[in-house]
Amino acid sequence: MFGMTNKKVSTESYKGVRDFYPEDQAVQNYIFGVMRKVAESWGYLEYSASVLEPLELYKSKSSEEIVNEQIYNFIDRGGREVALRPEMTPTVARMVAARIQELPKPVRWYSIPNLFRYEKPQRGRLREHWQLNVDMFGISSPYADTEIIMVAADIMKKFGAKSEDFVIKINSRELLQKILEKAGVAGGEAIFVYRLIDKKEKMPEDEFRRSMAALVGEEPAEKILEMLYFDGALTTMFHSEASAVWLEEVINILKSRGVSNVLFSPTLTRGFDYYTGVVFEVFDTNKENPRSLFGGGRYDNLAENFVNEKIPAFGFGMGDVTVHDFLETHGLLPEISSSTDLYIAVAPETDLAEVYKVADTFREKGINVAVDISDKKLADQLKSLEKTKVPFVMTVGATEIKSQRFVLRDTNTREEKIGSIEEIAGMIK
Repeated sequence: MFGMTNKKVSTESYKGVRDFYPEDQAVQNYIFGVMRKVAESWGYLEYSASVLEPLELYKSKSSEEIVNEQIYNFIDRGGREVALRPEMTPTVARMVAARIQELPKPVRWYSIPNLFRYEKPQRGRLREHWQLNVDMFGISSPYADTEIIMVAADIMKKFGAKSEDFVIKINSRELLQKILEKAGVAGGEAIFVYRLIDKKEKMPEDEFRRSMAALVGEEPAEKILEMLYFDGALTTMFHSEASAVWLEEVINILKSRGVSNVLFSPTLTRGFDYYTGVVFEVFDTNKENPRSLFGGGRYDNLAENFVNEKIPAFGFGMGDVTVHDFLETHGLLPEISSSTDLYIAVAPETDLAEVYKVADTFREKGINVAVDISDKKLADQLKSLEKTKVPFVMTVGATEIKSQRFVLRDTNTREEKIGSIEEIAGMIK
């Protein structure tokens, strides 16, 4: 019969995803809480969407690697190609495009969705993760780019990071395009050059040069490398190209606003094909975690896939896995206490209905209360409490119920105070 088997199912989660036990969820809630608070402090509004999207949304709009190798997709019962979202940017572009005529500009939105990619699980990369997305639509200005990058820097600071703990590398895809054009590389060939440059930091120098030459030819490869590596060519472009002037203005505004750890990086490209202007990436400077944390950029053409108009856009995605690793590496993870404020231990032969009345009165005053209904001895109830990190405990028996006077104990300091429900509620708050 279906479902009848003696074989035990493994307690392990699916490979590359995580179970969040209460202590893990508390840390996750802290991370999300900082993200949400900072985004809203800058005037961004929260939105959400289904994890299911038509596969078509990502074809030609995301990177080739994601679409061909990493996307989770299936055919539904209606014969439609469906995907679990691997990223949020195409979704938010679709949503904004759907209501672009009625949305006041600039549109400032954020979300913290979960995303799915079939890739090899490793430090900083899993098959499911959550990601803060912060995006601004409707404004084509260096100040829009600057604001988004400053939101990212502000989040890092609110996590407790110092400027020297991370570096913000910045470049322009439009400037890179000009470099490739000057080297005689254009059209579809440029996409493959961007992808190669994006992998540069993970390749030996000689392999990178050989790959570039194989891709575009010896002479164009030398021109590209010369302009990327030697300040002379780039300095000239910074005075003549609009994209370079824009990038320089963004960097200058950031530095004038106190973001001192921004660094021009001519080989930074970001992996997605839809980027059109300034791109940035935040890197951990700690030698124990020398990796990219998150990034973003300008993508002015993405909404044109949905409506017949260009909608300027700039945003970033900050993943929870790399943020957690960063906080752990820098000793910035907080001490997490229980969301339960008060634990009530129940004395023997006490009417539980009366105990729940006491607990209900505390809840009405905004106190989170758990009642021990295990019927264990008082000593065992208090001993089991040691693992919960609940800050306060109170023993309730017939005497306390009759007198309405209770003894409140701080589980950390062991200090005890006596009072009525009203007085004790004030002590807990």
